[in-house]
Amino acid sequence: MSKQSNRMMDDRRRARIAIALFFFISGFGFSTWASRIPDLQQRLQLNEAQLGSVLFALPFGLMLTMPVTGALLQRFSSNTIMFAGALAFNAMLSVLGFVTEVWQLVIALFCFGASRNLLNISMNAQSVGVQSLYEKSIITTFHGIWSVAGFSGAALGGLMVFWQISPGIHFMIVGILMVIMGFFAYPGSLHQPPSPVGRRRFSWPDKSLLKYGLISFAVMSCEGTMYDWSGIYFQKAVQASREVVTAGFVVYMVAMAVGRFSGDRIVNRLGVVTMIKWSGILMFCGLLLSALLPQPLTAGFGFMLIGLGVSCVVPLVFSMAGKSTTMANGPAIAAVSTVGYLGFLLVPPVIGFIAEALSLRWAFGLMSGFGIVVTALILILHRRTIAPARSSSVAQARPAGHT
Repeated sequence: MSKQSNRMMDDRRRARIAIALFFFISGFGFSTWASRIPDLQQRLQLNEAQLGSVLFALPFGLMLTMPVTGALLQRFSSNTIMFAGALAFNAMLSVLGFVTEVWQLVIALFCFGASRNLLNISMNAQSVGVQSLYEKSIITTFHGIWSVAGFSGAALGGLMVFWQISPGIHFMIVGILMVIMGFFAYPGSLHQPPSPVGRRRFSWPDKSLLKYGLISFAVMSCEGTMYDWSGIYFQKAVQASREVVTAGFVVYMVAMAVGRFSGDRIVNRLGVVTMIKWSGILMFCGLLLSALLPQPLTAGFGFMLIGLGVSCVVPLVFSMAGKSTTMANGPAIAAVSTVGYLGFLLVPPVIGFIAEALSLRWAFGLMSGFGIVVTALILILHRRTIAPARSSSVAQARPAGHT
């Protein structure tokens, strides 16, 4: 093997490790914030509806800065934006721990969402670039690493609560460590020359891709709900002790990580449609079980089912959407992910209003309907996919001249 080939292999390996570290930074930072939401709610004396209103600041920050991120990616390499986003993301994470007024939390969450947008969009662009360097699929591993980071951040959050470390000190420690990791990873990332894409910066799914978008919306709504409300659910609905409030979130994150790392093997045996169908069923059963039997063991088992259910659906849906015949690969995936991400950001705040009007148990029970939506939509898509194939097979089997 030539020196040039060895160098290329080393470069792509470094890039793969670098982007994996940035996925870790994103997952660890976000789960760090999520693990201490109950503490911040208690500090600011917010009820569920008030917390839901405050949480809207994060998606507003993300959505309103999407055009800015699009413009920046047309002028600078994605690794530059990714690194800047990681620095801002961890800086805002540190600020969140020291808020003492509601208006401070709203502003900090808005900026936290904006910085997360910079990090995540550019990070995913980098992951696509790394994937192009490999013949086999490796991109789902990045999402698995994000889950491992999420679990690790949640576990650390539980320890910080147990040790009675304040959110301010907790967030600052994590922020500093993640910034150091970013400085270490950045040199190995890919320099991607910016490629202007014209004036159109948003791409919505066409009619043929809308069901993929709705599946992604349903799954990511459940993901966002678990991040923002699992700790509060264990605190108020399950009435768990202060030391184990984060246990449900940790169980959920472990299950999601296990599902993502074992997903490829299961898909190869069962097929994509069967995998997504049963994922929806697991989501439905987990959310309903948690709502009907809010005890530590039963709710924890329910959270495990939810984690397994949501673990692999979105990457599989992106893969299916990428085979669209009506849109190019990249725009199709971007369109579906846009709809899905809206669910991740917009539905969790609505849970607060439902919880205040009814209860958290009702809110989680209603969320179980998203599992039914996932299963129903994938079965509809499967029927519509195999119907033309069967018709084509029948036509090809007819003798020449037969009408």
